[in-house]
Amino acid sequence: MAQTNVNISMDENLKQEFDWLCTEFGINMTAAFNLFARTVVRQHRIPFEIALDYPVSNAETIEAIEEVKRMKKDPNLGKSYTDVDQMVKELLA
Repeated sequence: MAQTNVNISMDENLKQEFDWLCTEFGINMTAAFNLFARTVVRQHRIPFEIALDYPVSNAETIEAIEEVKRMKKDPNLGKSYTDVDQMVKELLA
């Protein structure tokens, strides 16, 4: 199969860290990029999640998120249910 060159620009520090990790994995950067490209082509997708971490502008939503975080740290702050019917009954009461 014919080979072609691809030029990639990246931050020098990122390149050094990436090169070091590739060496630790026992491959070079070319092999890592080829592995990535083959996986993308085979799976027809980027093989990891790409997401935006953007702030929620609604103050009520932000407070709800913070409340859930507090409840996860201290389960005594919220009520939990094992029976959906009981939960609905209490919510509608």
